[in-house]
Amino acid sequence: MKHKHIEGLIAAPFTPFHTDGSLHLELIPAYYKMLVSNGVVGAFICGSTGEGVSLTMSEKKLVMEAWANVANGNPDFTVIPFLGGTCIADCKDLALHAKSIGLRAVAFTTPFYFKPANAAALAKACIEIGEAVPELAFYYYHIPVLTGVHITMYELLQAIHGKLANFAGIKYTHEDFMDYLSCMRFADGAYDMLWGRDENMLSALVLGAKGAVGSTYNYAAPLYLSLIEAYYNHDFEKARLLQQQSIDMIRLLGKYGGIATGKAYMKKIGMDCGAFRLPVSNMSVAQFDLFSADVDALGFSTYASKISL
Repeated sequence: MKHKHIEGLIAAPFTPFHTDGSLHLELIPAYYKMLVSNGVVGAFICGSTGEGVSLTMSEKKLVMEAWANVANGNPDFTVIPFLGGTCIADCKDLALHAKSIGLRAVAFTTPFYFKPANAAALAKACIEIGEAVPELAFYYYHIPVLTGVHITMYELLQAIHGKLANFAGIKYTHEDFMDYLSCMRFADGAYDMLWGRDENMLSALVLGAKGAVGSTYNYAAPLYLSLIEAYYNHDFEKARLLQQQSIDMIRLLGKYGGIATGKAYMKKIGMDCGAFRLPVSNMSVAQFDLFSADVDALGFSTYASKISL
């Protein structure tokens, strides 16, 4: 089965919550409009950034429906819901729901409690879910820093090639450039290799990356679009400077507590997505004030995503 290759920036949206922790789905139409107006071509929903593992099954379906409602009419914008990884039956249920509401793609990661012993076992799990929705593009989400599964993706492609017709590619959130390049060149570039480390985008472009999925594209898409443009214009010094700006911005994620800092960046652009759910810690008001000063010192407003009126 042939699927159109994805090129460009795919944001990994934050799941918006009210102050009481319930879903704030009413924000998603404005969220979608903001992404499109800043040149983003897709949304990888309910993933790590979207706290998919902290959502109930019913909540995941509601989030999927909210994104489908705003994006299904746009053939140039791809919504990819993350199905999960620990329960195959739940993943198949969510994949069938994605099909029923008109989405065109789904993504799955390795089981990370009972881990697959090898690439063949992982491929078997992918095939079982992917065959349930043959009309949808099926992506594998490689993020070993969180799953603890370090099977190379070249091995996975070898194990799955020719066995799952709708297998479309991999969201590659890892730093193994040797493995990544081998995957890029596998079967004459048959599969999308969507780069997942925003701070290393320039290195991935050198190897031939065409599409990328990342959390910082939510609030700094113009920075990365400028980086890509500089690279293709052979202005490598500018591209390096822009990548350094990305790195400086991302360093603040670590300084202020990790993944939840992304929602603080969203507040800086004027889109309050609420707090992260436990066990992730969120900033205090005092910490946000310090963070805000650090962000302003980076010149964040010069490359931040803008909310269209």
